[in-house]
Amino acid sequence: MVKFDDAGLAPAVVQDASNEQVLMVAHVNREALQQTLETGRATFWSRSRQKLWIKGETSGHTQQVREILIDCDGDCILMKVEQVGAACHTGFRTCFFRRAANDGELEQVGEPVVDMSGAG
Repeated sequence: MVKFDDAGLAPAVVQDASNEQVLMVAHVNREALQQTLETGRATFWSRSRQKLWIKGETSGHTQQVREILIDCDGDCILMKVEQVGAACHTGFRTCFFRRAANDGELEQVGEPVVDMSGAG
């Protein structure tokens, strides 16, 4: 089904099922993918914490998986989800809220949908 890398991971691109906006990119291992398939809740592998995490588990900003597609090489996953709240831990709907400008700087596009300043 999915070809995992030497660390046992595959990238997962997460897309809004209703408007096709790319929300975030994360990683899954076999267990995270299996749990996602069984529960319908987007579950990933945290490389920094070295454990599974369910999107929205603490924030309430959940992703209900509507469809999972695998790319032609079998080494990347596309999850189409119903997003509730912000996908980005910074409070933006998408993690892709900055555009590269000609001067090499980053330009913010869009506004946060939730205030995450008090989040821990």
